[in-house]
Amino acid sequence: MTYLVTGATGKAGRHVVSHLLQAGHHVRALTRDPVKAGLPPEVEVVAGDLTRPETLGPAFDGVTGVHLLTVGGDDYATLTTGPEIVELALKAGVRRATVLWNGQLGPVEEAVESSALEWTRLQPVDFMGNMLGWADAIRKDGVVREPFGDVRSAMVDEADVGAVAAVALAEPGHAGKIYTLTGPQALTPRERLAVIARTIGRELEFAELTEEEARERWRRAGHAEELVDLLAAWQGNPPPEAYTVVPTVAEITGRQPRTFADWVGRHAGRFA
Repeated sequence: MTYLVTGATGKAGRHVVSHLLQAGHHVRALTRDPVKAGLPPEVEVVAGDLTRPETLGPAFDGVTGVHLLTVGGDDYATLTTGPEIVELALKAGVRRATVLWNGQLGPVEEAVESSALEWTRLQPVDFMGNMLGWADAIRKDGVVREPFGDVRSAMVDEADVGAVAAVALAEPGHAGKIYTLTGPQALTPRERLAVIARTIGRELEFAELTEEEARERWRRAGHAEELVDLLAAWQGNPPPEAYTVVPTVAEITGRQPRTFADWVGRHAGRFA
């Protein structure tokens, strides 16, 4: 069987690819720039852009299941091409889909969940990998400047998201399920910085930004206002699901989710 992974070079996508390969499946990876994909040689890498459905047709040929993103483009805007993507998948005979949401329901989820596909929606509360955004500041002057320093998040290791996606794609019993995915702890940004400090053996400082300062920084980074609002709401006043630890990763994969300390240990060199 062939499984198509969109966003295959992203934080979670690389792990979806890895776990499918480990289970012995043939993996086709969709990326806008195959030359820069950097995926294992056994992966079939194809070019395509989710924001341009006319580029996707060949990618679905012979595919049993597809892992779908809900954002596209350099600005991470919500994909509006869900209906076209689903139509292509169904015409090609795709049976299953995992959908990685971006914090809100959009056209991809709506199209998939109203179709004949056996779908599973994956809802990670936040990726531990997003903490790599702190790496430059930590290496430069040991000061992290972020808003909402005391708001907890049960962020999940993206490797665990990839493991759940691979199981849901390749094994029966997950159709119509919505899986909230968390790590084993809910930590504040200050607490996460303390874990990084202990791991790399340096004193680090957390300098808290106001919400408006954070919004302006996100705008300067080129984020659309929709994403700025989403970031502010999710980080500043998250729903209970964002900080409530749930056992989904263990239930689906058969092993406990990785801790934030585990994640930092694997990426310590990026912060040192």
